[in-house]
Amino acid sequence: MIIARSIALFLLAAVAEIGGAWLIWQGWRESRGVLWIAGGIIALGAYGFVATFQPDAHFGRILAAYGGIFVAGSLAWGMVVDGYRPDRWDVIGAAICLVGVAVIMYVPRH
Repeated sequence: MIIARSIALFLLAAVAEIGGAWLIWQGWRESRGVLWIAGGIIALGAYGFVATFQPDAHFGRILAAYGGIFVAGSLAWGMVVDGYRPDRWDVIGAAICLVGVAVIMYVPRH
């Protein structure tokens, strides 16, 4: 149950951070306006709180592992939202990152 909670929190963090950055991108680069940018800032702020709910108490470990989630999540976001099609090297790289997440977060420690 703890691992499932941790994974759910990582996914929520990815949606908040990647979504927030995308909203700012849309507001600025695509000239959609200040409300899009404000929404992005709020989402990025929410991302900052999500990590505090992770069961592990080590900030550095959480953020390091989240880096792998961010890599894979960014590619997934691009596919779903922007129609990006990753090549096999993108997919292999993301898979390597997710293996790293699993090692950092979920291997048994004594």
